[in-house]
Amino acid sequence: MIDNFFKLLGIPSSQLITCANQTLYMVFVSLVLGSLIGIIFAFTLVLTAKGGLKENKFVFNTLSFVINTVRSIPFIILLVFILPVTKAIVGTRIGTTAALVPLTFFIAPYIARLFENSLLEVNKGIIEAAKSMGASTFEIIIHFWIPEAKSSLILATTIATISLLGATAMAGVIGAGGVGDLALTYGYERMNSALMTFTVIVLIIFVQIIQALGNYLARRGRGRR
Repeated sequence: MIDNFFKLLGIPSSQLITCANQTLYMVFVSLVLGSLIGIIFAFTLVLTAKGGLKENKFVFNTLSFVINTVRSIPFIILLVFILPVTKAIVGTRIGTTAALVPLTFFIAPYIARLFENSLLEVNKGIIEAAKSMGASTFEIIIHFWIPEAKSSLILATTIATISLLGATAMAGVIGAGGVGDLALTYGYERMNSALMTFTVIVLIIFVQIIQALGNYLARRGRGRR
């Protein structure tokens, strides 16, 4: 029965598994890298903003400009534009690993803005109270800011993950593979409606799982079940 199903799709089951693994690999690795860069950028923005703990107009304006510039470039253009950078970093311009570079460039500034909004939601009175108690900037970040913004940060990460999932489909331009590329290459281009429908369902399931998990973790972060 399963064999007949994959005959209908026109692909072997091993190919679908490979594409699913490629998608998960691209999303997970680029999300981790993008989140690390994003959280650094976000804290730099809130700390150096007007009235921040380390107010610095030059740093804030420069970083904000860079983030806005990268975010203004459509991913498909960014993908091609930074091919020389991709080559310099991973040694190749094509493949699943090569796609990690543009995906990280794409998601890092996006996450930075999401995280910045999450951090700005924290009650300023808490930060001021921590500062008045003699806590250092690092201690304020670790023991006050992040715990207070935890739920919002989780939801922001969830939104970013879903955006990355969509971006992986376009990464097929450089031969990155993935479920999205499977739908375009073997579904759309070959007029295989069954495969197109199936891959869309798979992507919908991915999104539903990611959103449900994000909502659950956010509720736990707020102390709710």
